[in-house]
Amino acid sequence: MTAGLHTFDAVLPHGITLACRSNVPGDAPGAVTGVTPPLPRVLLLHGFPEGAFAWDEILGRLAGKAAAVAPDLRGFGRSSSPAAVEAYQARALVQDIVALIDRLTGKPDAPIDLLVAHDWGGAVAWNFAMMRPDLCKRLMILNSPHPATFLRELRRNPVQQDASAYMNFLCRPDAAALLAADDYARLWPFFEKMGGGAGWLTPALRDKYRAHWALGLEGGLNYYRASPMRPGVGEMDIPDERVTVRVPTTVLWGERDHALLPGLLDGLERWVPDLRVVRVPEASHWIVHEQPALVTDEILRAIAR
Repeated sequence: MTAGLHTFDAVLPHGITLACRSNVPGDAPGAVTGVTPPLPRVLLLHGFPEGAFAWDEILGRLAGKAAAVAPDLRGFGRSSSPAAVEAYQARALVQDIVALIDRLTGKPDAPIDLLVAHDWGGAVAWNFAMMRPDLCKRLMILNSPHPATFLRELRRNPVQQDASAYMNFLCRPDAAALLAADDYARLWPFFEKMGGGAGWLTPALRDKYRAHWALGLEGGLNYYRASPMRPGVGEMDIPDERVTVRVPTTVLWGERDHALLPGLLDGLERWVPDLRVVRVPEASHWIVHEQPALVTDEILRAIAR
């Protein structure tokens, strides 16, 4: 365990357990509410093929400035991993975050100060902010497309269609076995091809990923299988009122992302009226690993807005 970080299992009332990492000691809700003076509450959501440990450096940097918790999402690591693909639809994933926030704050319907999310965690966070804007005061998204702009680009932009073609491979029933073969030979390139190199991927961090992936890949792949948004998407209409986010939002975007292109930011203010966009030309999809100091600074800036 990284020095200064702590772990606990959040057992949620609807039968899901999320394995969590935190920069304050003890179990929740005391881990977040028992600090004097009270610190801002921050929740950090990871993406695929990652886990809560991806936030470790940022958790450390936030110590003493924010009480931060990062869970392994449903289907990842030691968290509950239901077998049914339907268990990974947006409403079920949002239910997990609602219940986790209730546990962290110690009372129902009490908001956290900031929800920060990357990749598939960002997809969960966008939906969360649409469904339960009352439970987070601020939202920060890192390289995760809003559903309205993603749907638009998947329909109209052949470059984004090509960049997202890997999603169809991940929906295959044999994807987990193929990804795990030969020491995850097909999985490591995700870090390189989605960002033009992965100098941050040290041998020690590779070992963390191996141990994490060995716990199972099917849950993470079910996010792709449950989602209607991938190349070849058929007719689907999303009313603006359904996908408008009223929470003050910061979008931090590494522009070297080869899978999620900067065009996904175009026109975003239509659906996110209170929006601040921070473009990072030298960062890729893996901005959490590449620019932890910048991400931490932006988290603190968002809290202070």
